[in-house]
Amino acid sequence: MKILVLGGTGFVGRHIVEVLLRAGHSVSILSRGRTRDELSTQVERLRGDRDYGPSGLEVLSARVWDVCVDVSGYTERQVRSSAEKLLGNVGRYVFISAVSVYGNPASGPVDETQPRSPPADEDVLEVTGDTYGPLKVTCENIVQDMFTERYTLLRPQVVAGPHDTLDRFSYWVRRTTQGGKMLVPGDGSDYVQVIDADDLARFTQTVCENGLDGSFNLAGPRLTWAEFVTTLGARNIVWVPKEIFTAAKVTEDELPLYRPAGGSRSSLMHVSNERAVAAGLTLTDPAITVMNVRSWLQGKALSPALSPEREAALIKMSRSTSF
Repeated sequence: MKILVLGGTGFVGRHIVEVLLRAGHSVSILSRGRTRDELSTQVERLRGDRDYGPSGLEVLSARVWDVCVDVSGYTERQVRSSAEKLLGNVGRYVFISAVSVYGNPASGPVDETQPRSPPADEDVLEVTGDTYGPLKVTCENIVQDMFTERYTLLRPQVVAGPHDTLDRFSYWVRRTTQGGKMLVPGDGSDYVQVIDADDLARFTQTVCENGLDGSFNLAGPRLTWAEFVTTLGARNIVWVPKEIFTAAKVTEDELPLYRPAGGSRSSLMHVSNERAVAAGLTLTDPAITVMNVRSWLQGKALSPALSPEREAALIKMSRSTSF
């Protein structure tokens, strides 16, 4: 197949491109050229910028592809521009969305019938923690309206794997190798759920090859934090109660992946993948994901989400406070 990937040099896009190439497909990517490009020479590179609207996509004119996979669509301007430009030039539009479209559900499991958040206004251009989900809803609506029965919406959970510059899953993998007392949030009974980047990429391949319609949640195994810590191989851990984080005003960014039960968006750690599994989604053992990320991290210096000083102070607070 001839497949166009909007984006492709970053984290998720890179995994998708590499999987499609291994499957023997012809892949073109459209990018702005700002992200380091380590893709194979087999990939056709096209330069464009959807932030400039149709004028930024002239390179796509008079070109035809079987499928477009949109990895980098976040705002109305970006997605409307590409959808209008490609409407008559691609057979299917696959939009990489997110489970964040569901907002803050009251409970799980969250499946594809869960109502989505209200869409963001189309003049919203800034992507923040608050606008990310509503913006993805706006983008989904554009794709649905324009491609009617020729679209697929993929809603991944937090994606884990090599090349993730957001350093969420990888923070915990790296922390297990650094020694000293390691803070772990909660009491082990809360849940964490991610999707391996290669599992997302392989399912994208399945969608392209089989023309799968509709929307699919993409989530991996749901682990308790106790199971997650065991999978990480962590040693010398200290469980720190969630009340400590509230008192110390610890942010979500400082504790990647931690969403305590009953807290904001905790139900998005209880996402159903049944529809995708029935359609061909296969899941990597979390221990393999940890191993792959640990290998990728070798020699990389990343600033920790939670500084050593902050971590030590929180551990000290937990030992001097009772709840």
